[in-house]
Amino acid sequence: MSWRSSTSPTDRIFACLPYLLPLIEALAFGVPFFTQFPALSVVLVPLLPIVSLYGAIPFAGLIVFFGLYFGVVRNENINHFIRFNAMQAILIDIVLILCSIVIQYLLQPVLGGGLILETLFNVIFLGAMAAVIFSVVQTALGRYAEIPSLSNAVHMQVR
Repeated sequence: MSWRSSTSPTDRIFACLPYLLPLIEALAFGVPFFTQFPALSVVLVPLLPIVSLYGAIPFAGLIVFFGLYFGVVRNENINHFIRFNAMQAILIDIVLILCSIVIQYLLQPVLGGGLILETLFNVIFLGAMAAVIFSVVQTALGRYAEIPSLSNAVHMQVR
């Protein structure tokens, strides 16, 4: 759906970049997955410099979060397509952070690890990867990535 205007290739590239934030956050849930399927970790090799830089800077996630929100989403001089995708990436990241908090403080002390927790990690990781990949592909094609419920919240935030 391209209801605001047509998008240029540079707009598409800039709209894809914010999805690095939830992609990096989702990698924390991918440890059991890549332990089970080590051959698939080759896919992450291009991300290693970004992940190492992200891990080296204290509060990098918070800095990027506020930079995207106040610098891109709330800046009306930036194309709506870019602002929409930045807000959607932020909301995916918020969902991942909430999942991390629930697992760390509620489920891990109760379950202590094991098959149930690994399965939950795999589901969260694969769900986040599916959302990010779908959004990046749609964005690269110049379409708005419509994820049910999430995109409705994005439309309310970005006008």
